[in-house]
Amino acid sequence: MTRQVLIDLGLVLAIYLVVRGIAEPFVIDVNDPDSYRSDWGGPSLIGVLAVHAGPALVIVIAAVVWFVRRRGRHPSEADHP
Repeated sequence: MTRQVLIDLGLVLAIYLVVRGIAEPFVIDVNDPDSYRSDWGGPSLIGVLAVHAGPALVIVIAAVVWFVRRRGRHPSEADHP
């Protein structure tokens, strides 16, 4: 039961980080450095995007790798993680 709770919390956190990473370029005005100067990773735009969208990129890449590896297994191997 504890493992399932941790998995669920991790999934909620991952979804939050991905949504935040997708939304970040639309929340800030990329043409106005004053809109993101005091954000984490600021004052540079690349720093702000790395801090806010970087975790989303890592999560998406990890999910793709996990799905590709899981799909490549034989049915008998899929039952044994």
